[in-house]
Amino acid sequence: MPSKTNLMLTYALLVFIWSTTPLAIVWSVEDLHSLWALALRFFLALPLSLALLLLFRAKLPLDAQAMHSYLAGACSFIGSQIFTYLATDYLSSGIIALMFGLAPIITGFIGYFVFHIQLRSIQWLGMLIAVSGLVVICLGGSNHHIQPIGIGLMLLSVFIYCASIFWVKKINAPVEPMAQATGSIIVSTLFALCMLPFIWSHAPTEIPSAKSLFGLFYAVIMASVVAMFCYFKLVQNVQAATLSLTTVLTPMLAMLVGAILNGEHISLKVLAGAAIMLTGLVVYFYQDIQASRALAKKIKAD
Repeated sequence: MPSKTNLMLTYALLVFIWSTTPLAIVWSVEDLHSLWALALRFFLALPLSLALLLLFRAKLPLDAQAMHSYLAGACSFIGSQIFTYLATDYLSSGIIALMFGLAPIITGFIGYFVFHIQLRSIQWLGMLIAVSGLVVICLGGSNHHIQPIGIGLMLLSVFIYCASIFWVKKINAPVEPMAQATGSIIVSTLFALCMLPFIWSHAPTEIPSAKSLFGLFYAVIMASVVAMFCYFKLVQNVQAATLSLTTVLTPMLAMLVGAILNGEHISLKVLAGAAIMLTGLVVYFYQDIQASRALAKKIKAD
């Protein structure tokens, strides 16, 4: 098992990558059509993921169940990311990250209404607080690159991402995480190829700027490869509640990064809405956090 210091560094790296990826996406579309930037991301990520699969000698099952799982996983990749990239015309990078912070809330809704998973009262309270924060953001951000259509696109993106997780779990294919990710990237790349005829008229005619290229390669290497390894490493070694706290930490850092590196203005109303929304997430996870702390103390005492 990795040392505590090793896990802390891995956790910090994951939070850093997820906090900076929205800005990388925004930068990558400055000189590229949004869907071209998305397609190029998968075209570049595919050889990297295949090389890593070979390097670690992991198998890539191609039976019907595995293929079904790759298709489900691709929904959380290109299926979700299509709407994220489209939303860059309407939202700042910080708000995009903040919207992904709603993933646990939307997962809770899907679990309750589709799979009849019971939610505790405090979780419903957390959901209500988070949604109230989102309303405040919509009302307070119309003049600061925060438009309702962008909020709608991101809600759709996060919903597809969460639904994909349930789909993959329901299939429950005996596939290693690295193979699952690589298989999903393969399916996503095939989908991107099918998308090309519809966006060919927007194909880049000259080399993008250094900033746009940096954003593209950052999304490919750091978000699509390094973050994948960090995430699956933590899944195996830390409590679920501890890992879930990234949804609270990431939006705050992403908004700060966007303001410093991209000059994104954040109004007081948007900040207030973000604070309310993040408070709702903390309330939603409160009992899980308490249980995680109690378990950690018990293990330490033993």
